Amino acid sequence: MIKQPPYLKIGDKIALVCPAKKLPKSIDYALTVLKSWGLEVIIGDSVYASHHQFAGTDTLRTKDIQHFLDDPTIKAIISGRGGYGTIRIIDELDFTKFEQNPKWFVGFSDITVLLSHIIATTGIQCLHAQMPYTFEDATPASLLSLKKTLFGEKEVYSYKSVFKNKTGICEGVLIGGNLTLLCMLQGSVSEMDFENKILFLEDVGEHEYSIDRMLRMLKRAEKLNKLKGLIIGAFNEIAEEKISFGQTADEVIWEIVKEYEFPICFNFPTGHIDNNLSMTLGATVELAVDTNTVNFRYL
Repeated sequence: MIKQPPYLKIGDKIALVCPAKKLPKSIDYALTVLKSWGLEVIIGDSVYASHHQFAGTDTLRTKDIQHFLDDPTIKAIISGRGGYGTIRIIDELDFTKFEQNPKWFVGFSDITVLLSHIIATTGIQCLHAQMPYTFEDATPASLLSLKKTLFGEKEVYSYKSVFKNKTGICEGVLIGGNLTLLCMLQGSVSEMDFENKILFLEDVGEHEYSIDRMLRMLKRAEKLNKLKGLIIGAFNEIAEEKISFGQTADEVIWEIVKEYEFPICFNFPTGHIDNNLSMTLGATVELAVDTNTVNFRYL
């Protein structure tokens, strides 16, 4: 059963942590934004820590996140950035007290590991959304979507896709995140249940052949055939290869999923982009897809 953490209110305490890579720059702008929302921001030990490429040692990052998972006065935990490293500590975290006092966990990219684990093992909703590292480049709309979601305002997203969609309307529980990380979690306790869900996918810096391989892996594992809908977000910063793969990322994806009967939309504003709109994993949503027009709302 899906559980929803309490929405935030002015004066609530939230915590910032870095479960993966270290921060290469100041996040003062993000702190100003979060405080302007009326929130008290607690800085975790991992935020300014450094150990090789990580935000402190695995032990430090684990201890830092565990502290805030267990603290009932903290109403949301926001990851400072992604990168790589969350999978190194996920099995050391204890979510017992988190389940007793649910709170919002926020992040994207490498933080997909935590989001997927939380959905799979606790059934508590969490947020795929902008992180402090990305706040300065984020669109006002994406930051507003994070604020509205945290404070309990249900969002409606409407946009026009460039790539042609597969039309239809569906309702279901929303899951998803970074394609690479979702594949890396298959067969583990952190793997989400794909059946009867609306799945969204995004990725960055992958070659077309890698996208092709990962999505075919999910298809062969029968993770796609019982979906209610599929949302394709941003697949960007694709490096040029010496020998062209011959298809764009969207064309690669379409070739693999076009046989399915459920609605499929492309170019959804989620992922490693400035307009990375907040997506609530575990929420029930409606997805209405026309040829080039998409409407998405929380029910």
